[in-house]
Amino acid sequence: MSAVPLIAAKGLSRRFTKHLDYAEKLANLVGAKIQEETVHAVTDVDIEVHQGEVVGLVGESGCGKSTLGRLLTGILAPSDGDIFWKGRSVHSLSKAEKTDMRLAVQMIFQDPMSSLNPRKKVIDLIGEAPLVHGLTTRAGLEDYVVEIMAKVGLDPSYRDRYPHQFSGGQRQRIGIARALAVKPQLIVCDESVAALDVSIQAQILNLFMELKQDFGLTYLFVSHDLGVVQHISDRVVIMYLGRVMESAPAGEFMEQPNHPYTQALLRELPSVTQRRRAFTPIKGEIPSPLHPPSGCLFHPRCPSAFERCGAEVPALRAIHTSHASACHLNDIPAKAAS
Repeated sequence: MSAVPLIAAKGLSRRFTKHLDYAEKLANLVGAKIQEETVHAVTDVDIEVHQGEVVGLVGESGCGKSTLGRLLTGILAPSDGDIFWKGRSVHSLSKAEKTDMRLAVQMIFQDPMSSLNPRKKVIDLIGEAPLVHGLTTRAGLEDYVVEIMAKVGLDPSYRDRYPHQFSGGQRQRIGIARALAVKPQLIVCDESVAALDVSIQAQILNLFMELKQDFGLTYLFVSHDLGVVQHISDRVVIMYLGRVMESAPAGEFMEQPNHPYTQALLRELPSVTQRRRAFTPIKGEIPSPLHPPSGCLFHPRCPSAFERCGAEVPALRAIHTSHASACHLNDIPAKAAS
């Protein structure tokens, strides 16, 4: 693995602010006291993805993992922080280099029906971008698309059909083919199998692994399903309410989770060795990103929280090689020893 990450983020944040409309501003003039609302979707995130790696990004719905994926692909602009492509800040890249990066970093979305233009045929959905960027010619477009469709397990004779004429699994393969057509290096998979039947999920996951071997791809695999992430990932990153709580190699993550949130998630992962066990969800509700808690974001639901947790944000730091965690509990043994 290269010492320089393929892509990295430092202090990355994204906020969404709902500004007051004209009527609300008028209401404030007569004392309504309506305020703008800001959603803290991603807050001060550091993450690295190395060449050839599969990184699983996990968290509850609304934790900001899809927003982080969109930030890394350039679909959204960050509010704060920086993104580095092969060790260089994206702000230092030339216009041509930024275009190359946007082609090299592609995204596959959760719902292929909403991400595919229903008015375009498959040949146009897959072939439009490589044609525009000079990866193929008009004369060679059909052969180019046929080759890509065969790679993802689609019958090339269906290239003149529209998205609604395919099943959910086939539409997801079209989405994969569209991303693959521009010869990417990194693919961000945003819940790419969540909407599919279990048997189809397995087929798509196997396809991802085959394409990784054939094309030397790197993946950031966004999911809320720990079982899927365990199967496909080299390293796992856990998010909660817009922050990274823990990052570790997949094997170590499953065997030696450090953060209380990670431990709680893994306790409820179905297991054939623990059949007679009552399901005990994490206590409390995930706080609103409009008004996140002070200190550690997880402290209102954490059974091990103490006074410092509510007052100070824990830094994400290495607890040993390749394993980082953001928890004040990691400081307690060191203080006791001193």
